[in-house]
Amino acid sequence: MKVIITDCDHSDIQIETAIFKDFNIDFELQQNKTAADLIKNCQQATVVINQYAPFNEEVLSSLPNLKVIIRYGVGVNNIDLDAATKYGVQVCNVPDYGTQEVADHALAMTLALTRKIPLMDKLVKDGNWDYQASVPIYRHSEQTVGIVGVGRIGSAFALKVKALGMKIIAFDTSAEKKMQTDEYSFIEFVSFDELVEQSDVISIHCPSDQAMNLFNKSVFTKMKNSAYVINVSRGGIIDEEALYNALVTKEIAGAALDVAVKEPIDKASPLLTLDQFICTPHMAWYSEQAAQELKRKVAEEAVRYVQGQTLHYPVNKLNN
Repeated sequence: MKVIITDCDHSDIQIETAIFKDFNIDFELQQNKTAADLIKNCQQATVVINQYAPFNEEVLSSLPNLKVIIRYGVGVNNIDLDAATKYGVQVCNVPDYGTQEVADHALAMTLALTRKIPLMDKLVKDGNWDYQASVPIYRHSEQTVGIVGVGRIGSAFALKVKALGMKIIAFDTSAEKKMQTDEYSFIEFVSFDELVEQSDVISIHCPSDQAMNLFNKSVFTKMKNSAYVINVSRGGIIDEEALYNALVTKEIAGAALDVAVKEPIDKASPLLTLDQFICTPHMAWYSEQAAQELKRKVAEEAVRYVQGQTLHYPVNKLNN
């Protein structure tokens, strides 16, 4: 079986190489960028490990030997899942490599916004030593955080933010029954509209499927004027134009994004001119340990397929 890493911008692939060497699996690293590149260079591939290169229907129909695509990361937005299923290609991801890191990042953004740390840091550096510029700031134990999506990351965030003493509400119809355990009994499940209206901080942890522009003009209108919204999930769940207008008109107090509709975010984006807006470069997943875990898990998934073992992270369901 031919194993190809279709593209990878990591500084090295030492972890992948070591794992494949241990199992005597030959592989090849390529740097494909376009569909045409994939069609030209991956004709012999049975298993591919993929980062960004696009697997659309044209590509999938043109690679007759391809059986498995394993993606570096959680999202599979660059892969046509319907076409993969149609052509009998199993798509896998790695959904659990940076769970704690993303939850930590959302918590850090929560504190940065509610305690107005970036704003006050900027003012002090500009020579303004006056806490009154931060007014108003509210006690966490008297506020409510709303979590949209309580899967791996959302539930990890809930446990972390619980330490602040905040009331925690959540919207996730698919998880409500699963979360009714003693460990998560502190979470109150509500409707989406109730969450939007009641929350002082909203943290988004849902997939983008069927959630594009979920946070739009009408939603911002329903939020508290003192509320904050955080997105460490996927770009596009928040309508960025509507967000800008909501921040400028003070319909909401602030926002923090680690993801954007277009990445990197446009340097001319008006959001970047606002003091009450925080942006990081899709780095919530990152720690040295998480990066190493991701590399190990994609290689191990490839090994499992080559050895005829059960895959751990299938995304689409094939009609076998």
